[in-house]
Amino acid sequence: MASQVPPSTKPTPEAFRPLPPSADLYEPEDYVTTFSEHKSHTGASKFKDPCAKASKASLQCLEQTRYNRGECYEYFKAYRECKKRWVEQRKADNAGQPRPQPS
Repeated sequence: MASQVPPSTKPTPEAFRPLPPSADLYEPEDYVTTFSEHKSHTGASKFKDPCAKASKASLQCLEQTRYNRGECYEYFKAYRECKKRWVEQRKADNAGQPRPQPS
């Protein structure tokens, strides 16, 4: 069993701090095409997430800052916003309304 790394309480040195998240992390991929590709796949099932890019970026930030969550707040915020927009898209599609435009 792997040992757990305790979170760092020291600020990450400036040279190792992650860059701010890019704007594309706030926007989910088109879930219709993501899920249609998933359905056509005949191999092993794999969970599809239109916000996988934002999720991966937030985990990379945690690793880079030695699990100091305070320094990765913007990445977590981007992931939550992406999920929120994805749910809004699905609700609008299910109601037959046009999709909300990115802000």
